[in-house]
Amino acid sequence: MNITADFFSLLNLPQRQALDSVQLETNFRELQARVHPDRHVRASDADQRLAMQWASRVNEAFQTLREPLRRANYLLGLKGHDSGLESNTAMPVEFLMAQMELRESVADARESGNEAALDIFRDEIAVEMKFEYAQLEALIDEQADFPSATNLVRQLMFQQKLLSEIDDALAAVVD
Repeated sequence: MNITADFFSLLNLPQRQALDSVQLETNFRELQARVHPDRHVRASDADQRLAMQWASRVNEAFQTLREPLRRANYLLGLKGHDSGLESNTAMPVEFLMAQMELRESVADARESGNEAALDIFRDEIAVEMKFEYAQLEALIDEQADFPSATNLVRQLMFQQKLLSEIDDALAAVVD
């Protein structure tokens, strides 16, 4: 085992967007059991620190790989294609306009307390994102079209943020 290995190697998984979530969980639990700091309480201070570093790294790997958007962003980084969301927010104008209109509709539904409209918005976005995640798997795993996958990751990040805003709006309306 190498603490600096990529997250896929660390958890003994193929570098793919499509992952078996049960295998991910199983490999994580097995590795976590081996490196957990509680197993090293009688070890030297240096070994205890190393166990903490391992446990932290294994947890970070699991958290990253279990969430499809984080996994895609990480995998694209391994392939040399950073999403660059922090520095490159350029998106197709049509997509941005649709996002702005949807955000305005969500704000209106929130202000008017229209829970049904918020539910519809949430369902529509979730369905669209499910399709896009399948498309993302194909772009990364089958086509190796990393530039297109990078653009789709950036788009999904926008949509995930909107989904969170809708969840917040629903919580506010229900309360």
